Amino acid sequence: MIFLERAHPIQKRLFRMAMLCLMVFVFCSPAMAWKRPPVIDFHTHLDARAAVRIAQIMQASGRERRGNRRGGKPAGGMRGAIALARQMPHRIVNFYTLDWSDREEPWWAVREAQRLETAVKQFGYKGLKISKALGLYIRNTVGMLMDVDDPRLDPIWERAGELGIPVSIHTGDPKAFWEPLTPANERFAELQHHPSWSFHDQPVPSRNALLRQRDRLIARHPETTFVCVHFANNPESLAYVWQLLDRHLNVWVDIAARVPEIGRHPAQMVRDLFIKHQDRIVFGTDIGISPASLMLGSTGGNQPSDEDALIFYKTHWRFLESGDRGFAHPTPIQGKWLINGIELPRAVLNKIYRSNALKLLGVRE
Repeated sequence: MIFLERAHPIQKRLFRMAMLCLMVFVFCSPAMAWKRPPVIDFHTHLDARAAVRIAQIMQASGRERRGNRRGGKPAGGMRGAIALARQMPHRIVNFYTLDWSDREEPWWAVREAQRLETAVKQFGYKGLKISKALGLYIRNTVGMLMDVDDPRLDPIWERAGELGIPVSIHTGDPKAFWEPLTPANERFAELQHHPSWSFHDQPVPSRNALLRQRDRLIARHPETTFVCVHFANNPESLAYVWQLLDRHLNVWVDIAARVPEIGRHPAQMVRDLFIKHQDRIVFGTDIGISPASLMLGSTGGNQPSDEDALIFYKTHWRFLESGDRGFAHPTPIQGKWLINGIELPRAVLNKIYRSNALKLLGVRE
């Protein structure tokens, strides 16, 4: 170049530095260097009759796989879930659910452990789903609730560990569900639509008591992997979630339906937690898809559309990927507050969006 030949040495040096900076900007900027991978939504509820709609939403939102918590049991649901997985091979991953009938019989847990093994080995199931019914609704013949850490369940947890599959466990519910059902309750709008979700003054354990039961269970079975869904069902306390992950290496968490709670904490604190425990956090939304309805983390008075589902996912991307401040969270019915993005490093996003779930599910690419 004639300019460089005639330029002063200092000008030449400045020009080369400017070109180098330009190249770094072009080739190392996030837009050029990173593309969101095909995302695995680890926590979904899929109606087998809605295969076409499920496929359309997956394609439009960039989902590759979904972990279906409606995998069912032999007495109900399994046939449809298996058919859905076969209809969408390598895209739907089913989780077995326990059949609580005959639970008072001494052989019940052994039977369920065997059924779990059959679901995994014969029908390709990849995990076990435990709902909040354990601890809140499952009772014995005299009306006493079964504790989450009831030792009679041990054969089931042990078999899950032997099979190398995760136990996706939901224990308790949001803190507000134990508070008085009045307009002062920050989830009042949601509880108005679902008054049965309120446990205030109900004959059930406290929320903290349920979490303690679950944590004792986890400690008793270190060889079994537990995915404590909904950010360990205590997103209200980052310190609690951090300590749980520090203390128990067999614990993972998903973020399903709790971005509203997680995102209201100071962004840097949340970011630090996600980076520290980046290998044991998975992406999930708790989306529910059926032929006639959608659940986007929760439900309210208005029925969302498929377009709303895309906005729902985009808000998750914004929370995880951007440093934006003060924007609406993905599930407005859960409360009227704003959240902040945590702008995770790309390598961390790759794990949370995809590779962590593949590891949990034992899937090789």
